[in-house]
Amino acid sequence: MSQQVLIERFFETLINGDRAAAREIVDECLSADAPSEQIIERLFWPACELIDRMYREDQITTLAHNYATRLLRMLTDQMQLRLERREPNGRRVLMFTGPQERHDLGAQMAADLLEAGGFDLLFAGGGVARDEIIEQIGQRQPDVLLLYYSAPSDLPEIRLLIDQLHDLGTCPQLQIVVGGGVFNRADGLAEEIGADVWAKTPLELVQVMKEQPHRRMQADQRTVGRRRRQSKSNAA
Repeated sequence: MSQQVLIERFFETLINGDRAAAREIVDECLSADAPSEQIIERLFWPACELIDRMYREDQITTLAHNYATRLLRMLTDQMQLRLERREPNGRRVLMFTGPQERHDLGAQMAADLLEAGGFDLLFAGGGVARDEIIEQIGQRQPDVLLLYYSAPSDLPEIRLLIDQLHDLGTCPQLQIVVGGGVFNRADGLAEEIGADVWAKTPLELVQVMKEQPHRRMQADQRTVGRRRRQSKSNAA
C-alpha cells in the first residue's frame, strides 16, 4: 500500500471517529516494524495537516474535525510512550503555540519528538500573554524559544514578541525557532520576522535544532526583515 493511500485511509477513520479502525492502522504500521518516530512523521503529521487544511477550507464539518483531532491526540499520546529516548543534550526549549486549540496537536507531536531527541522541553501551549512569555524567558534562561504551528492571525503577536526580545536584550543567546502552520504556507516568512531557525515537519525540526544549535539571525538581517514588513504594510 502506498504512503498516500495509507494516509487517506487513516484520515477517513479519524474524521469518522472510528477508534478501532484507527488503532488497527497504527497496529499494522507497528507490525511492519515501522519506528515510532516514523509513524508520527509519515502518518500522524500528514493526517494532522490534512485535517487542519480541510477544516480551514470548510471541507469537513466541526463534528468531523473534533472527532479527528481528539482521536489523533489519543493515538499521539500512546505513541509518545513508544519513542526511543536519546541521551540529554543539555539544551532547554521553551515552547508555545497560537491561541487556537486546534494548533496544539501538531505542536505536541513536535514536543514529543524533541523530548525523545534529548532536549529538555517545557511546553506551555497557547493563550499565554507576551509579557508572561518574556518573564519566563528571563527566569528560565532557555537555549531555545520555539513558536510552533501558528495561524496568520497570530503573526502580529509573534513579530512583536521577537522584536521586543531583541530590543530588551532578554536572554541574548536565545535561539528563536518557528515551524508549522502559516510558516509552511508562506516561503520566507520565518526569516522575514526574525526567526533564527525554522522547519516544516516535527522530525525536520528536531534535526535542524540538533544540527544548527548556534545559528542566530544577525542584527542587520533583522533590520532588513523589518523594512520588508514596513514596505508591504505601506503598499497595502
